[in-house]
Amino acid sequence: MPIQPIRLLGDPVLRTPAVEVTTFDRELRQLVRDLEDTMLDAPGVGLAAPQLGVGLRVFTYLGPDGVGHLVNPRLELSGEQICGPEGCLSIPDVVIDTPRPFRTVARGFSMYGEPVTIEGTDRLARCLQHETDHLDGILFIDRLDPEQRRLALKEIRFAEWAGQPGPIVRQSPHPTYGRAM
Repeated sequence: MPIQPIRLLGDPVLRTPAVEVTTFDRELRQLVRDLEDTMLDAPGVGLAAPQLGVGLRVFTYLGPDGVGHLVNPRLELSGEQICGPEGCLSIPDVVIDTPRPFRTVARGFSMYGEPVTIEGTDRLARCLQHETDHLDGILFIDRLDPEQRRLALKEIRFAEWAGQPGPIVRQSPHPTYGRAM
């Protein structure tokens, strides 16, 4: 499947809440394949439909059992918080310790409309939360405390890709995981 351009910070689609998927058809399956191929090529550990300019509640992820996807996710979060490194393919080259719940149960559907439940801790939990945030128009930098956010925005302002017109694909090294979300 063709690799798609990844939208970067500043593109309004990244701040627009995505709509529920109501039709589980060939077009949805193609979107999931495009998300998977683009995520693996980037390389990343997660990619949400809005990052490809598509306002639907769909994301892919790389988990311990390989590549997966979730349509119309709903999350149950643990109370235990951890802070760990997080990056984003839409904000290349920026990795910042970000607080997140340690455990997540994600419920949704496969691209065929079958119910799916994914349970994750640590890195997988972080990925599921990060990608669901994208579907709600939230970026990981929104989860930072004011001082961290100020530093992140300063780093972004001086990034090589900042101010680029239109969507472009950028590779984002992630020192901890080797891949960005």
